[in-house]
Amino acid sequence: MSNVVVLDNGAAFLKAGIGGDRDPTVVIPNCQGRPSSSKKWLIGDQLLSHQDLTSVSLRRPFDRGYLINADLQREIWSHLFLSLLNINPSQSSLLLVEPLFNLPSIQRYTDELIFEDFGFKSLFVADSPSLVHLYEASHRPDGIVSKTQCSLVVDCGFSFTHAAPVFQNFTINYAVKRLDLGGKALTNYLKELVSYRAINVMDETFIMDDVKEKLCFVSLDVRRDLEIARFHLNWKIHAAFYLILFSFLFYPFSPASLMSICTLKIF
Repeated sequence: MSNVVVLDNGAAFLKAGIGGDRDPTVVIPNCQGRPSSSKKWLIGDQLLSHQDLTSVSLRRPFDRGYLINADLQREIWSHLFLSLLNINPSQSSLLLVEPLFNLPSIQRYTDELIFEDFGFKSLFVADSPSLVHLYEASHRPDGIVSKTQCSLVVDCGFSFTHAAPVFQNFTINYAVKRLDLGGKALTNYLKELVSYRAINVMDETFIMDDVKEKLCFVSLDVRRDLEIARFHLNWKIHAAFYLILFSFLFYPFSPASLMSICTLKIF
């Protein structure tokens, strides 16, 4: 078993696992939540397993893509490393994925958490575009990415979307473009749509974010999905309906947004 722990510390979700595994071992929300029926703050997987998730109060260690609460992040990481991954940090090395343009002060806080609080043997910090490029080049040695040694990676995160050019496994930072639009904005937009058309869910951020993650997808055939959405369903035969969401028409974002069309499939 490898002693390298891989951690993608996203603002919305933590993806963690052991080096060499194909898929992450753990994927949990990077937050603490307190349901209205409970007085205790729950972490990630504990929150997902709770029966009543209505009007959940959330606390996140990240805001607008940057770490702002190191104490909360320490508590979440402690639960992740010791309870979910069951590792001994003093005998493990850590590969940490950090956001692009991370501030030096935040990097120092992160280093203190990793070495002083958890006691990892070693740390390697990388950004997601360079790792995506390396993965694609290594798994397809005859592909165009491997031959040209360059690629353009679009990273859609919780608060931002980055378009990052990568050359020979290094992200060209001065050429990275950032769009202040991410999954958080889409969740808020979805809450507004559902609240306007059905029931008021403006206080159900956690539930609607889970709905978005599980049921929403980018339409690859807009005309076909529009026809499905316009079709009058017979509820005795069909068990699903489609709702086309046009964010560039109903929400004040640029039409050039990469996430301009979202299709929601509800069962």
